[in-house]
Amino acid sequence: MPVVVVTDSSACLSPELVRQYDIRVVPLHLLVDGADLREGIDSLPADLPRGAVMTTSGASPGELAATYGRALDDSGGDGVLAVHLSRQLSGTWEAGRQAAQEFGGKVRIVDSQSTAMGTGYPALAAARVAQAGGGLKAAYQRAVDVASRGKALIMVDRLEQLHRGGRIGTAAALLGTALAVKPVLHLVDGKLVLKEKTRTMTKALARLVDSAVDLAAGGEAAIAVHHLKAPERAEQVAEELRARVGGDCEMVVAEFGLVLGAHVGPGAVGVLVIPGGAGPGDWAESVATTSD
Repeated sequence: MPVVVVTDSSACLSPELVRQYDIRVVPLHLLVDGADLREGIDSLPADLPRGAVMTTSGASPGELAATYGRALDDSGGDGVLAVHLSRQLSGTWEAGRQAAQEFGGKVRIVDSQSTAMGTGYPALAAARVAQAGGGLKAAYQRAVDVASRGKALIMVDRLEQLHRGGRIGTAAALLGTALAVKPVLHLVDGKLVLKEKTRTMTKALARLVDSAVDLAAGGEAAIAVHHLKAPERAEQVAEELRARVGGDCEMVVAEFGLVLGAHVGPGAVGVLVIPGGAGPGDWAESVATTSD
């Protein structure tokens, strides 16, 4: 049986990809006025009161252990490769590490040092290795490789929500608010850091595109464009990237989920670039028949 890949709902993988590669997705949690909603399972109430208090929570060790256990059974004992969002942004990776201890080395955990498709692409790459017949070691190595190459940028309308959730520091939040800028942030070692300040939305989106093109370096790349309630902005960015990067790239356009959306706020647009792509890798054929 093939290795089974597990990730969390921050990965923004489409239902089609999840089904195609049999990836197991553990929900993160959105807490709304005390009600616990599981991302991807429970719906946000249509009559949500104005000013409702929303906070987020990662998956628990118990939830992860249950998913890992089922996945390990389905793999026939071949193993489970779990890819989770940055440990700097959530406690989910640490919960996964604790849960994995129950399985005697049959469950391996990868910190994507990112989120959204920065987590999704490493999980997808590992699943492609597993589908090609690669074992747990091969899937782990590919996920780590893809995660290490991922570069994420995001433009938000306002920084208050990221600051309130503890995702950026007070100085950066005050700077963005005081100058009324459209900030562009990026992930550095799994942490969100202010990259540059722009004066208008148009300039911020242009910087996202220019930076992504530079990161793709004119070669094969896996790219994702994310947004929250800004489909027109996201499609504009995606169209420009398709034109400038060329046809030799894998492209995903997806909305941020509820949990990430609670932090970035409406209007946010993010771009994730994996230079070199997120396939199983040229070396997959040489390890496909090994029993690692």
